[in-house]
Amino acid sequence: MPLYIRMQDEDNVAIVANDGGLPAGTIFPCGLVLRDKVPQGHKLALRDLAEGEAIIRYGVAIGYAQRAIPQGSWIEESLVRMPPARELSNLPIATRVPVAAAPLEGYTFEGYRNADGTVGTRNILAISTTVQCVSGVVEHAVKRIKAELLSKYPHVDDVIGLEHTYGCGVAIDAPGAEIPIRTLRNISMNPNFGGQAMVVSLGCEKLQPGRLFPQGTIPIQNTGGKEDGLRVVCLQDAEHIGFEAMIASIMATAEEQLSELNLRRRETCPASELTVGVQCGGSDAFSGVTANPAVGYASDLLVRAGATVMFSETTEVRDGIDQLTARAANPEVAAAMIREMAWYDDYLTRGGVDRSANTTPGNKKGGLANIVEKAMGSIVKSGSRPISGVLSPGDKVRQKGLIYAATPASDFVCGTLQLAAGMNLHVFTTGRGTPYGLAAVPVIKVATRNDLARRWHDLMDINAGRIASGEATIEEVGWELFRLMLDVASGRKQTWAEHHKLHNALTLFNPAPIT
Repeated sequence: MPLYIRMQDEDNVAIVANDGGLPAGTIFPCGLVLRDKVPQGHKLALRDLAEGEAIIRYGVAIGYAQRAIPQGSWIEESLVRMPPARELSNLPIATRVPVAAAPLEGYTFEGYRNADGTVGTRNILAISTTVQCVSGVVEHAVKRIKAELLSKYPHVDDVIGLEHTYGCGVAIDAPGAEIPIRTLRNISMNPNFGGQAMVVSLGCEKLQPGRLFPQGTIPIQNTGGKEDGLRVVCLQDAEHIGFEAMIASIMATAEEQLSELNLRRRETCPASELTVGVQCGGSDAFSGVTANPAVGYASDLLVRAGATVMFSETTEVRDGIDQLTARAANPEVAAAMIREMAWYDDYLTRGGVDRSANTTPGNKKGGLANIVEKAMGSIVKSGSRPISGVLSPGDKVRQKGLIYAATPASDFVCGTLQLAAGMNLHVFTTGRGTPYGLAAVPVIKVATRNDLARRWHDLMDINAGRIASGEATIEEVGWELFRLMLDVASGRKQTWAEHHKLHNALTLFNPAPIT
């Protein structure tokens, strides 16, 4: 429970409710609450804290007092000494017995079924690229396709280019290089793209089309004469005499694919066919008490309905590793989580940093003292159900339930990797505010505070700030989000990011060297 206070009189504050152990109705002196105008979302000492004493939030020690802190004082960042990271040994393994929850039946959405068994929430022509060199050409071609061709195919929602900064000038056989390669391959096969692949290649790059799409990776029932179902345009082919010839070739190939995609129709699918990625960005101290708990409640509903929910952001759950391994469905899942955490610890160490490099200036301005506090608020997006599987970066999800998809915490890298994992719907919470969006899947934005929802009324899809103001409960906002997900997945509603066509570029995670 978060801390709620009200002014008792000019000199005192009364606690309404809190998670710090003091009963409601406790009155204590205002101290710095009035004198220094403590910013919204920041922490107050509910009692005198001695130097070195634990500072408790979310029921855990988020740090230790750097010096004595009087009751009522502002606990700002410099007063909090961060604890060391939890060791990855002697952890509780699959010890938490989940509360019984009946299956959630009868919920459906209108989606596009694919030959590989996945279901799309949108019907999009995606043009993959093997190398950054072709990005400008593909961008130009996509504009022409939208302007000249797309209106002829009313059942196709959009045309996008999967442009990136990889493919050549890289150590493509080095350890770690498999991550960006499999990421690009799996993004190209996202359920929203209809199980078909079109790729534009330069010709001389290291990441050749045959390496990006090895034989048998494209499960298309009717290839229409294409080798393994793959349509390739190579810009260095002799037939391309000039720039306009390149564009004409891309447009002709795209029209073949548009014709096939246009034959697809939405059909009723159970909610179990949703694959939802949950993420937070521009977080503040309200993230962990409003938006993220509401997302966690909706995540539980999805899992009960048989769907797949992915939570991620390694540094933003690392300090709750004991909570995660305790929730593992079995020891193998716990071991996989520990393996991913250990890999990332080593990755950060090689870079000369640790998890403390995560927290941003905006996070701190919003009341988050350090990554431990941020992690405790972030982890609640995962809800309460057992964790049934773990994905390494760039892998594709192949099971139902709650999945830990190991990714960096960067909004854009995380979103890119969740796309590769196969998400067909995205939920993104924010407290400071960010216009984040993805071209490949709808992104539902959840605001943590009333003020943000009011100011960014045409960017936020749900206002979870009502939980803090007492206008709604976590459960009510969780159900609101769940129902909105079904409507957005069905195409009955657009998100604000879709409405404004806001989307961020793909950002690959590449731990291998660049040559």
